[in-house]
Amino acid sequence: MSSLRAKIQDVFNEPACEQNRGKDAKARKEGCSKPLTPGAAAGGCAFDGAKIVLQPITDVAHLIHAPLACEGNSWDNRGAASSGPTLWRTSFTTDLTELDVVMGQGERKLFKGIREINEAYGPPAIFVYPTCVTALIGDDIEAVCKRAAEKFGLPVVPVNAPGFVGSKNLGNKLAGEALLDHVIGTAEPDDAGPYDINILGEFNLSGEFWLVKPLLDRLGIRVRACIPGDARYLDIASAHRARAAMVVCSTALINLARKMEQRWDIPFFEGSFYGITDTSEALRQISQLLVKKGADPEILGRTEALIADEEAIAWKKLAAYRPRLEGKRVLLNTGGVKSWSVVHALMEIGIEIVGTSVKKSTVGDKERIKQILKDDNHMFEQMTPRELYAMLSEQKADIMLSGGRTQFIALKAKTPWLDINQERQHPYAGYDGMVELVRQIDLAIHNPIWRQVREPAPWDCQPAVREELPSTKSENATLHVVQEFAGTTADDFGEC
Repeated sequence: MSSLRAKIQDVFNEPACEQNRGKDAKARKEGCSKPLTPGAAAGGCAFDGAKIVLQPITDVAHLIHAPLACEGNSWDNRGAASSGPTLWRTSFTTDLTELDVVMGQGERKLFKGIREINEAYGPPAIFVYPTCVTALIGDDIEAVCKRAAEKFGLPVVPVNAPGFVGSKNLGNKLAGEALLDHVIGTAEPDDAGPYDINILGEFNLSGEFWLVKPLLDRLGIRVRACIPGDARYLDIASAHRARAAMVVCSTALINLARKMEQRWDIPFFEGSFYGITDTSEALRQISQLLVKKGADPEILGRTEALIADEEAIAWKKLAAYRPRLEGKRVLLNTGGVKSWSVVHALMEIGIEIVGTSVKKSTVGDKERIKQILKDDNHMFEQMTPRELYAMLSEQKADIMLSGGRTQFIALKAKTPWLDINQERQHPYAGYDGMVELVRQIDLAIHNPIWRQVREPAPWDCQPAVREELPSTKSENATLHVVQEFAGTTADDFGEC
């Protein structure tokens, strides 16, 4: 536990984090996240955060050393996509019981689980995740993994991020530390070149990175490793031979980017593939970093030619949506890189931003929002469900873009809603992704169902009875009621 404590302290003092640099030494020791409110949803534990970062490595077996519920609560909680292996979709757990804990059988059961996975699947590596239970009872995960690696001749990587050590974001960073300690630099590629890059913090949700990779391919730029989206173990193991890196979500893997720059001289920048302007700028910065690292400067001209062609195509497609969406008001309830990149993307076609959440955004993210929106009046740190509902029910926004947790607030307020977080069904990255995002917003706002659900329900309208019903309870009374309402129209009912 002492090594884990030192690792956590190192992550808390992350010098590449602008928010940390602005704190004094005492404040840095308390970490990046705000203290959790008792009874409030924490947004995921450290184990959940580590699993999110590492599970999209598609050819690796992910073994959870814990009771069954830990794996059941975290499995497949991201819509990442794979172009090949499907092993990452298989759930592995040691399924500890009370008897295993009392009798001290945890380590023995873990070793047995590693052996069974190796024999049945033969993966290139196995990642082992302890959780709160196994960390508290003191199972020596690192020793078991080391012994299993020697016995079976394959990498067995301990991911020390039990849930109780902190938040989901801390787990993201601890996952990056595990890759640095046990994976990156363990394999030497035989095809390293001057146009190799790493993409960090890209999860390939709904396969959206596949909309960006063809652009890089056309420029002759090879993605040595995309961490973690659609990744392979050997790609990550040889990621130290890339010439440059782009960080898509700084709050998740900024420590990984900084330490790779320190160890292997891989410069990085933070960018976004959301929106036409930001995609173009990301391509430019990638090319510029490669030239600084020795690539032929002619790539800069080819990059500008590609950008000009792709922007012209995208703007032509978006022109059809501008008359239908210009002036529409959007409430953006997300965070991180999407808090500013999606804002910029939507404003490019004339959509008005009435508010954007900055709960999970860095200082740099907030500064970008201020530059885009020209003020900070539309930024909110946290908005309660009651406040969200009030804003939407008063029709201050035409649509809300958020994650699945707040969709029912929008539906209750009879307001269109679109998922832009990890459960989304459509890819929104790159030029084609921007067109798809606008298309989905257009479909949601102009769906005729919203006009229908906003109309008063029939049972809220009182009928205008034209004559008194019979007072006698005879068989003719039912017949009289049927005759009374036969052939009536909407005009026969009173106002709602």
